Amino acid sequence: MPRIEMDKKLDFADVMLRPKRSTLKSRSEVVVTRDYDFLHSKGHYEGIPIVASNMDTVGTFDMAKTLAGHTLFTTIHKHYSVEEWEQFADSVNRDAKILDHIAISAGTSEADFTKLVQIVDKIPELKYICLDVANGYSEHFVHFIHRVREHFDKHTIFAGNVVTCEMVEELILAGADVVKVFKILFRGYILKNS
Repeated sequence: MPRIEMDKKLDFADVMLRPKRSTLKSRSEVVVTRDYDFLHSKGHYEGIPIVASNMDTVGTFDMAKTLAGHTLFTTIHKHYSVEEWEQFADSVNRDAKILDHIAISAGTSEADFTKLVQIVDKIPELKYICLDVANGYSEHFVHFIHRVREHFDKHTIFAGNVVTCEMVEELILAGADVVKVFKILFRGYILKNS
């Protein structure tokens, strides 16, 4: 069962990194890749835990090709057509080094679900799905995650966006393997849910 940590978390505004002695001779010896095993999909991922957003200006096929070469992950925006996905997969020769570092994004409409099914049927090498909504606090979103989990039981599902521990837990229980959490900045202050 996943565990939600309820203690206070810090971000870069709260922390100063203080160097200490090291046995490393060069920064080239630093290993930043990590291994992840996912709860629902039982999938495994090895790479640098940085994910390029699925915004239409960031989560592009070109970005994915570039970042995958550095074992970084890209969630591809949802505006590409089925045909564009096929062309992309063929242009990279369905290379696992690239396809293992990208997720297909979808909203929660019936058209989004149909398109998701079509793309995954045509490119079965895809292992990751990103279900993205601006506000993950709806029963509809939770039900949609259940539906996608039932249909794609072997795929790793990213889902969000939420900000509270309770909703992170809800999305995990619904079938998400990775939950997208965001914080809100307001006049220079971080709004935290107590």
